[in-house]
Amino acid sequence: MDKLKKVLSGQDGNNDKVDILEVATQASTLSWGTRVKAFAASFLLGVVCSILGSCLLWVPGVGLALFAVFYTLGNVCSLASTMFLTGPLAQLKRMCAKERALATVVMVTCLVLTLCSAFWWKNNGLAVLFCILQFLAFAWYGLSYIPFARDAVLKVFTFCL
Repeated sequence: MDKLKKVLSGQDGNNDKVDILEVATQASTLSWGTRVKAFAASFLLGVVCSILGSCLLWVPGVGLALFAVFYTLGNVCSLASTMFLTGPLAQLKRMCAKERALATVVMVTCLVLTLCSAFWWKNNGLAVLFCILQFLAFAWYGLSYIPFARDAVLKVFTFCL
C-alpha cells in the first residue's frame, strides 16, 4: 500500500520523481498482435459504417441524415484505427506533419461540415458534396504514407488533363 501511495504522489521507492505519462504508457501497452487485431477490427467497423451509410442514403425522409452520420463515423473509425498501430500521440504528430497538415485540416473540416449540412442546414447537396470531399481528403491523406504516391497521382491527372 505504501508503494501505491508513493507512486500516486509522484515518487518511487528511491524518492525520484516518476513521469505519470510514462507509467500510464507502460501500464497500457498492447502486444503487437493485439494492436493488429484492434486495427483490423476498427478499420473493418469503419468500412461497415461507411457501406451502411451509403445503403441508408436511399431511406425516404431520414436517409441523408443517416448517411452523413454513418459515413462520417466510418471515416473516423478508419482514421482512428491507425492509432492502434502507432499509438495516439505518434499518430496525431504524423497527422499534423508538414506533408499531411493540409489534408488533415480539409478532412476534419469536411467531417464537421458534412454533419452540419445534414442536421443544421438540412441541405442534401452540400452533405453529398462534403462526403465526396471527405473521401478525396482521406485518400490524399492516405497517399501521403506511400512514398511518391502523391507525385504519381498528380502526374496521372496531369497526363489525363
